[in-house]
Amino acid sequence: MRVAYDTDDGALMTGGGEAIAPTHAPSRLDRLEAESIYILRDLAIFQRPALMFSGGKDSAVLLHLALKAFAPLRPPFALLHIDTGHNFEDVIACRDQRAAETGLKLVVRTVEDSIRRGSVRLREGASRNAAQATTLLEAQQELEFDALIGGARRDEEKARAKERVFSHRDAFGAWRPRAQRPELWGLFNRRIAPGEHMRVFPLSNWTEADVWAYIARERIALPSLYYTHQRDVVRRDGLLFPVTEITPAAESDFVERLAVRFRTVGDISCTCPVEIEAATPEQVLLETLTASASERGATRMDDRANGAAMERRKLEGYF
Repeated sequence: MRVAYDTDDGALMTGGGEAIAPTHAPSRLDRLEAESIYILRDLAIFQRPALMFSGGKDSAVLLHLALKAFAPLRPPFALLHIDTGHNFEDVIACRDQRAAETGLKLVVRTVEDSIRRGSVRLREGASRNAAQATTLLEAQQELEFDALIGGARRDEEKARAKERVFSHRDAFGAWRPRAQRPELWGLFNRRIAPGEHMRVFPLSNWTEADVWAYIARERIALPSLYYTHQRDVVRRDGLLFPVTEITPAAESDFVERLAVRFRTVGDISCTCPVEIEAATPEQVLLETLTASASERGATRMDDRANGAAMERRKLEGYF
């Protein structure tokens, strides 16, 4: 298969890694970067915005863009992470390190706290991923955030494609498709009533390949889980399940140690790696260009189990 990506100098990179002659067209990454910075600066109308930062690749790119958008000053918002308590240690370490390096305040709220309060009740063995919606709304109301900035992209999942860049949320934190206003000519709806807030997605027009091309160009540090490493896994339903304390192997499972990487690093209980050799951002980009399934569809158990899972969670307030 012959694939190509428009690199920063206008050249095309093929699946074999060779470059075709420059097209002399404006760089795709420069255009996307400028658009995202414009969106981030347009948040000035809000009183208490916060950037959702988990330490994953999309939020790492978003934070990098925010630092560029407001340089030499710090971005005028805090970092917010809704922690399920079942995240990979490497990702949490990367989150804390980046927050310390930037000097931005990191606010962490946990699903565990919501469970203790009784606002979240989970079935035995259920993933905490969907419960983040409740904890997020509690944090938004507690800290009175009027805009939450996230790294969601339209190509992640079909429900994401329905999002506006400025996505209205009602007083219950819920997304209502018919309440989303058109965004013509780059003009965004920023009107909210008391108790409501906006979810803002500056990476809306980026693809997974764009994200990796930008990571490669800007040399953005990421958790090592995104790159190939050795890991114990078991095969179930066409997926590789990581063997961890949270997701132990059953007695009947055959445990294999394989060279894998994660395309997304969400909650351990619902995130699966892929068997791919890719040790650098450039290698991951070439692999991404030939992938036949989205990162969520290929590696997230909760989304794969039900095609409408994401849209249902968004209606309930999920990010």
